[in-house]
Amino acid sequence: MRRNLSAFLCGALFGAGLLLSGMTDTTRVQGWLDVFGDWDATLAFVMGGAILPMAAAWIVARRRRTALLGTPLPLEQDATVDAKLVLGSTLFGAGWALAGLCPGPALASLGYGGTGGMLFLIAMLAGMVAAPAAKARLDHMTARG
Repeated sequence: MRRNLSAFLCGALFGAGLLLSGMTDTTRVQGWLDVFGDWDATLAFVMGGAILPMAAAWIVARRRRTALLGTPLPLEQDATVDAKLVLGSTLFGAGWALAGLCPGPALASLGYGGTGGMLFLIAMLAGMVAAPAAKARLDHMTARG
């Protein structure tokens, strides 16, 4: 119960931050990517505001074995850059640039996103369903050499 309540409160805080910062506005996000046009630096400040406290949280987490609610903290992830990471990052970035949304802002804007927001959400869910099969295929292709 405490874990679910904590997750709900953290998600609500994250969504409120996205709304307050304007990151649910697709034109603002696409403006960040339009470096040679009508560039909007707002996203840089939002990212900076997220990176600084997260860096402090990582330092604290390295010294702990469990989270505040008692669940074990995950081990550090492998930092290998491989074809799957590059392909996934490229697809994520392309979708973000075309739609002006990524999963967090898409969910935060559900209440007013209109048809475009709903289409993005449907496409995102379809991608999530297709991802395991695509990953298995990539794993099979890379294993063959």
